[in-house]
Amino acid sequence: MNSLSAAATFPEDATLAAAAEVAVRDVLKARPGEKALIITNPEREVLQIAAALYDALVAAKARPTMLIQGIKGQMDNAEEAVIAAFEAQPDIVMSISAGKIGKDAEGIRTPYDWDGVSYDHVFHYQLHGSRTLRAFWSPSISRAMFIKTVPIDYAQLQERCRSIKAILDRAVSVRVTNANGTDLHIGLLGRLAKSDNGDYSCEGSGGNLPAGEVFISPELGTARGSLVFDGSIAGTKDDILIAEPIRCTVEAGFVVKIEGGAEARELLAALETGAEGARRMAGKGELSAEKAEAYARNARSLGELGIGLNPAAEVVGNMLEDEKAFRTCHVAIGSNYDEDAPALIHLDGLVSRPTIAAVMKDGSQVIIERDGELLV
Repeated sequence: MNSLSAAATFPEDATLAAAAEVAVRDVLKARPGEKALIITNPEREVLQIAAALYDALVAAKARPTMLIQGIKGQMDNAEEAVIAAFEAQPDIVMSISAGKIGKDAEGIRTPYDWDGVSYDHVFHYQLHGSRTLRAFWSPSISRAMFIKTVPIDYAQLQERCRSIKAILDRAVSVRVTNANGTDLHIGLLGRLAKSDNGDYSCEGSGGNLPAGEVFISPELGTARGSLVFDGSIAGTKDDILIAEPIRCTVEAGFVVKIEGGAEARELLAALETGAEGARRMAGKGELSAEKAEAYARNARSLGELGIGLNPAAEVVGNMLEDEKAFRTCHVAIGSNYDEDAPALIHLDGLVSRPTIAAVMKDGSQVIIERDGELLV
């Protein structure tokens, strides 16, 4: 077998190779002849992981192609060649990046439509709309994180995800509280939960690697209360470990007030960047004025509630791993996963040791976590 890792003169790394094999064999279940697209950056650790995945795909008799683009942040566009690569209809996509995959500028201007749902990125369109590919994406992944959090018990993870998804799918709302002051009510009518459960073997399935969360988009206009981020939070460039809690007031689905110290000021600046970025696109003719205002408004929308379920994950200041950690949940500000509140940003923030109570149609409650301890 021709080894890309060897050709790139990466040192032999049995633990990384074994984790890459798990990703290809157990997570994606790659099949002979399948077309696999790997998107990565010229940064040593992500290149090394990408090369290990390339070699694992070759061993599985798949047909990998790797594209390398510059590191992209929350507000950056993907290179045109990356977007064009989706025209080849890959069966598998892996984004192994030091930042983000990058936005689809043309998709934002002219969204892709599938069955009445609009998608502003070709990746999301092929994954969730036409369902022609399966994928995982690993923004800001490191070698240490990959080898620690990928080789886990996926059968156990999938059972946990099934149980929690079933509860959230039946719930009409959820209340999240914790000792630091979070008391947040979120409506869920018309929403179905999604699982990053590590089984991305069927067309239309995908999620993060490391896997390990159940997440849901809030019912629009319903979230209200106090939201206190006290673990870590994503920024437009880097993730931040929180020293002084960030206190947010939420009304009618939007963050209307942010209080705290330096981290709170960074979050506020990130939200303003997301809004102003949309307005700048309108000024350049890249978005209509109406769509730009919607994107700007949604920069403050609550876009996700997620529950961490990966037993190997820890809070380390990297949101890709942090949001999968036990005894945490996360709430995102910005775009959601039901594609009906688009924004240029999606910023996850951790709430530590939450109590999460799902409210059913008859008014009864199911406690998913109490003070961070899973009860289901």
